[in-house]
Amino acid sequence: MLFAYDEWFNENILKLNSKPNSEITAIYRGWMMNPEQYLNFYNNLLEKNIRLITSPKQYSLMHIFPNIYPYLVEDTTKIMTFPLYKDIDINTIKQNFDKFIVKDFVKSVKGSSFPSFFDNTISQEKFNSDMETFYKFRGQLLTGGICIKEYLDLKKYNGVTNEYRAFYVKNTLISLSRNSLQDDNTPEPPKALVEKYSKLNSVFYTVDFAELENNEWKIIEAGDGSVSGLSDKQDYASFFKALYYSIN
Repeated sequence: MLFAYDEWFNENILKLNSKPNSEITAIYRGWMMNPEQYLNFYNNLLEKNIRLITSPKQYSLMHIFPNIYPYLVEDTTKIMTFPLYKDIDINTIKQNFDKFIVKDFVKSVKGSSFPSFFDNTISQEKFNSDMETFYKFRGQLLTGGICIKEYLDLKKYNGVTNEYRAFYVKNTLISLSRNSLQDDNTPEPPKALVEKYSKLNSVFYTVDFAELENNEWKIIEAGDGSVSGLSDKQDYASFFKALYYSIN
């Protein structure tokens, strides 16, 4: 079932290519929405006899990293959070992190002039200038607040990091795939670590794992399964088959 992208995201009008006569359950797979948009989307679909398996509460839990952070804290990087458009004291950050990255509560800025990370040589003036660039590039996609994350030194094989994305449905792992275009023979994250995060309080979500230079593994991201992308080398047919059978 399809909906009109422009009408929904630009005009907040939900148009479907068909409407069921009685209530059905569905999975959303598509573009990211902020939690308020998703709540509206969810309720609009309910009015059209479509109930998404992921509730608005579950979506917000997994989509907004600071929301899920307390449940990942044992195995993820440290973070600090700040309100949007408020001055951030760089010395406060330096007291906690030697190197760090800047994101909003969902995404970072990649492929631009914005620095991929900062270290403790950054001045307040330069940081303020860089934050103006951050706000410019995130634009209308800006979500939640500012999330400062401790920088992790990731291990590389042939110049490529070793990252994996795990999809979970109904507290069961349905997919674990290489997620950074690394070679097919790189080590996988420990099974115990992957299994440890299969019981988070959502029906459909992702957790991203990465190997560090010291051979430890850390969680580097988590997300709602509805809006998390598949890996470039992933078998799409096998994924959607596993997804289908996991909810039926």
